[in-house]
Amino acid sequence: MDTNILLENGTNELEVLEFTVGGNLYGINVAKIREITSYQKATPVPNSHPSIEGIFMPRDTMITVIDLAKELKLKPLAEEGEDMLIITNFNKLSIAFHVDSVLGIHRVSWADIIKPDETINGPDSGVATGIIKIDKKLIIILDFEKIVSDISPETGLKVSEIESLGERDRNDSPIIMAEDSPLLSKLILDSLHKAGYTNVTACANGQEAWQILCQYRDEGSVLNKVRCIITDIEMPIMDGHRLIKLCKTDETIKSIPIVIFSSLVNDEMRRKGEALGVDAQLSKPEIGNLVSTIDGLLLKNKS
Repeated sequence: MDTNILLENGTNELEVLEFTVGGNLYGINVAKIREITSYQKATPVPNSHPSIEGIFMPRDTMITVIDLAKELKLKPLAEEGEDMLIITNFNKLSIAFHVDSVLGIHRVSWADIIKPDETINGPDSGVATGIIKIDKKLIIILDFEKIVSDISPETGLKVSEIESLGERDRNDSPIIMAEDSPLLSKLILDSLHKAGYTNVTACANGQEAWQILCQYRDEGSVLNKVRCIITDIEMPIMDGHRLIKLCKTDETIKSIPIVIFSSLVNDEMRRKGEALGVDAQLSKPEIGNLVSTIDGLLLKNKS
C-alpha cells in the first residue's frame, strides 16, 4: 500500500491508516509508517519480551516484530487470514507491528481528533492518543511510542542525559512548550528544570501555545515573555507544523526561535520543518541535545 501521501505544510491535517486488531479499529499517523507488507513469520529471540514475536530482515535491515494483539491484551491473532505488518520508523527505530488487517487511509484535521479523558487514558497506563469518528465508526489512534517504551524502556526519553550535563546555572529565560502527552510533558519539564530552565510554560497542544503567544503579542510583550518555543509535531486540535507556520508568518513572533522535539523527525518531516522555517529539529530521545540546542539558540538570539 502506498503511504507516500504529500500533505501541504502547516495545514493542520494528517493521514491516518485504519487497521484492525482483535476485531477492533485502530489508527496510526501515516507519517510514522515506512512500509506495509503481508505478514512474514519472525525468527524468535530467546528471553525477549512476551509481546515481541522476533526479528526479520527485509532488504538486509533487521526489524523487531511486535504482536500488537498480545501487547494490547486482545484475543490472539488468527493463524490464517490476511495478517499484515505495519513497519514504522520513529524515535530513530524501525519496528514492525503485527495486525489483523489494513483497511485504508483517511485524511483528517487535528481539530477533529478527540483527546481521550483520564477515565480511559491515564498518564501511566493509557495507549490512546486520540479518537476519530469516520462513517459512524470510532477509530482509536494508538500511542506507538508508549507501546514501544513499555516493552523496552531504554528507547524512551533519555532523562539520564541531563545528569551528564553537570552543574548548571539557573536560567529564567521564558520558554513555551507544546506537548500533548501528560507523561512526556512532565518528564521534559523536570529535565529542563534540572538543566536550569525554570521558567517553562507547558501547553497541551499547539492551539494553547498560539493563544498565549497572541495574547502576549497583542499586549506588546511577546518578545520579552517568550524567548524560545518547543513543540511536538503530533498534537490534537493544532499540530506542531501548523503552530510553526502561524509563528513564522507573524511579523512580531517570527523572530522567536522554535525547536521541534518529536518522535517524527525523519527525513521527510525534517524537510517539512525546514520549509516552514523551524530553527532546530530533534528526535524525542535526545533530551540532552534539546538542552544544548536551547542554550545555543538563546545565546544566538541575545547577541
